[in-house]
Amino acid sequence: MSEHRRKPPQPQGGGRAAARRGQSGSSSGRRAAPRGATGSPSDAYGSGGSHGPGTEERPYGGRAEARRAAQRSGGGRRRAADGARGGPAGPGRGRGRAAAPGKKRIVDYPRAGRYGWQRWVPSWKLVSGLCLAFFGSLVAVAGIGYAMVSVPKVAETATAQNNVYYWSDGTQMVSTGGETNRQIINLSQIPKDMQFAVISQENKTFYTDSGIDPKGIARALLNMAKGGDTQGGSTITQQFVKNAMLDDQSQTVSRKFKELFVSIKVGASMDKDDVMAGYLNSAYYGRNAYGIQAAARAYFDKDAIKLNAGECAFLSAMLKGATYYDPAGAISIDKAATPEANKKRALVQMQDTLDKMVEYGHLDAAERAKYKKLPKVQNPRSNTQLSGQVGYLVDLANAYLVNNSETTRVTEQVLREGGLSIHTTFDKKKVQQLETAVKKVYKANIDPKKRPDTDTHVQFGGASVDPKTGAIRAIYGGEDATKHFTNNADQTGAQVGSTFKPFVLAAAMKWGVRNPDLDPVQSQDERTIVSPKSLYSGKNRLKIKDYDGTVWRNEQGKEWNQVNDGEESLGDAPDYMIDLRTAMQFSSNSAFVQLGMDVGLDKVKEAAVEAGILESSLAGTTFPSFSIGTSDPSAIRMAGSYATFAASGKQNDPYSVQKVTSKDGPVFTHETKTERAFEANVADNVTDILKTVVEKGTGTNAQLPGREVAGKTGTTDGNKSAWFVGYTPQLSTAISMFRYPDDETIKNREFLEMYGTGNQKSIHGASFPAEIWHDYMLEALKGEDPVPFPEPEPIGEVVNEAPSPTPTPTATETEEEESPSPSPSPTQTTPSPTPTPSNTCNAWDWECNNGNGNGGNGGTDSGGIDGGVTSTPTATETDGEENGNGNGNGGNGGDGGFFEGSTG
Repeated sequence: MSEHRRKPPQPQGGGRAAARRGQSGSSSGRRAAPRGATGSPSDAYGSGGSHGPGTEERPYGGRAEARRAAQRSGGGRRRAADGARGGPAGPGRGRGRAAAPGKKRIVDYPRAGRYGWQRWVPSWKLVSGLCLAFFGSLVAVAGIGYAMVSVPKVAETATAQNNVYYWSDGTQMVSTGGETNRQIINLSQIPKDMQFAVISQENKTFYTDSGIDPKGIARALLNMAKGGDTQGGSTITQQFVKNAMLDDQSQTVSRKFKELFVSIKVGASMDKDDVMAGYLNSAYYGRNAYGIQAAARAYFDKDAIKLNAGECAFLSAMLKGATYYDPAGAISIDKAATPEANKKRALVQMQDTLDKMVEYGHLDAAERAKYKKLPKVQNPRSNTQLSGQVGYLVDLANAYLVNNSETTRVTEQVLREGGLSIHTTFDKKKVQQLETAVKKVYKANIDPKKRPDTDTHVQFGGASVDPKTGAIRAIYGGEDATKHFTNNADQTGAQVGSTFKPFVLAAAMKWGVRNPDLDPVQSQDERTIVSPKSLYSGKNRLKIKDYDGTVWRNEQGKEWNQVNDGEESLGDAPDYMIDLRTAMQFSSNSAFVQLGMDVGLDKVKEAAVEAGILESSLAGTTFPSFSIGTSDPSAIRMAGSYATFAASGKQNDPYSVQKVTSKDGPVFTHETKTERAFEANVADNVTDILKTVVEKGTGTNAQLPGREVAGKTGTTDGNKSAWFVGYTPQLSTAISMFRYPDDETIKNREFLEMYGTGNQKSIHGASFPAEIWHDYMLEALKGEDPVPFPEPEPIGEVVNEAPSPTPTPTATETEEEESPSPSPSPTQTTPSPTPTPSNTCNAWDWECNNGNGNGGNGGTDSGGIDGGVTSTPTATETDGEENGNGNGNGGNGGDGGFFEGSTG
């Protein structure tokens, strides 16, 4: 390397780096703290360092060390600056200068003179001050809230307004709902038993507590935060306040706090007796009765002062919610609120209240022993404006709104407050025409005085639905809503019989029959769509087989031999094969039971549900007879499901309210939501076959001159119900007939046989129901142009095809083909399949001797949301096989099997 490129040796004093350090030190001396104050490592190297004056400065060993020294010097300056600002300091660090005096902060946070985490720990002064400020503000807010609320006045509460109901044409139907306000009475007019009943059941410390329950309030707020029920007030005082705040029934935190302040003020300023009187005069007892006096009149038609201890305990149960405790039931609101269920709940609650009254010393045990049963209550309808069909219509509309409150925004509470304009779908003329048609048939044929054994308890139900929208145009609920309280258009429990067969046919045309050569899983995927020309056996007592050709047996190994109506076979021996059109035309049970097994009862059920039947109203699919109508859908749902066929497979749920408005504007407007239940060719082929029933089958009594009509008759085992369901393209209508006692004092009520009713040997769907249907539809469609049904396209393959032609049955082969005659001949049907809730036989109990199983209980245990009413499942389907000949012996057992009698 050449000499001139070699670096000259650096002086020991540090050279240029040292010079730079010296300059830097001099220039920053104004800002940096003395080294002795900072404790910097560089302090040891200065002439004024820790080694004392005159100590020789430690030489730097090169530029790298010079940089490190400069960094150490800079760090010292930063720490010095922190010290000047009151920043962090600590062991091993320079203390810096003392913080220069500055402006004192009101809140010393983060804390001055601390470093690290200690800066963020508040002082005890700060914590104490914040707590005092918080609690002080709470006291202030509470004081303001207490001052702003006032003690409620009972006379100003329960100012419910009427709801106005309108017909579909906009004219007013009825104004009702707020006509029953309370009659305020003094505490001296309220029996002590009533006061002690509510105290014993709801608030035993009423006379000693402060009027509020903090735990109950906290629980309500917690439930509200979770989105659940806020629950009611926990004390009588709080419940009184809640009842009195009718101007604000919102479930919000602000309302709860307002309720709390009012309760505190009431507890502090009102006498307990005044609170008790206010509560009993403002509470809602059901039946539009606000206050104890109105309740005493509504339930017992007496003044409150005359109530006995049992009646008082009963009315205290109504305070828990009349929907579930009123013995009259409220099935239109909830399917669980049947009269029987409500009676049980009310009795249990009443007995519990009486026991507590004795326990707390408010009632003598001997007096308590007098009240073991529910007291007798009176007619729940006192408003004569709701007589005739109007009461049923109002109930139906109300139930539709409440049961769909998430959409309609109309709850039971909103209905009670009133002020609503409710525009229904009901056509005034059609309602009157349907009622006229029923009364005409009843007056001409039913005579309870002349034939008390056969003509008592005869009831009819009916409904008419628009196929295009699902709007319910008319219903017949019973003779008078103020006398007969069950709406027969909704819940009756009457089995539908053979009117269920179109769903079997629709399932066969939509999904097809299963391949008998495949296992159950594979057969679901490989099916054959069925043509109306497919052949099935119309043999009476046909041995029913599973889809794979094996004989169907129950769990005990017994076979199923299907009985036809009238014990008649259709077709020619030996196999009696007939096509499905003929089978429907003359209502062959054996053919449709076997078809249902080939398709699969799960698919039959699915077809019914897709058509519009509520699944909750369907019987179980355990037995083959499911296909011939052991279920009990309502008239509204039957009309709605047949409307699906009328609309070429488009399904619309039945509804009864078009729109609701209030003084604040629109509340709810119905939006039709159409679903595709069946392809058009499936629905149109079903319709085409049902046309044959009316043209030349069991339903000829329903023919309308100049109009195409499709429909089906239905009669159940034991002749306990009869139906006709039919439609044109413009209107679908279902009519039911049955015998069921209205008298609730009769124990174990059940459907009664109709042999001899109306002076007929037996009742079929082809007789009175078809006659009513005809008379009503003739008037309802007057003035409307006839509309033909769509021409169906060919569908499916011929199943069980045979070379010989299908014979046409003669006029004596079945009971119902004589339907044009007003007096059908007697049948040899077997009893009804479904047991009553109170008298049930095991399905295979041959020793059971009730001999009269029925399809329900007249609407007290079953129903359906049909335009608004909730449906209840029927009893498990056991069918007529256990009762065979009507005497409970399971049939004659001649071939070791059992039989299912049924429906024409």
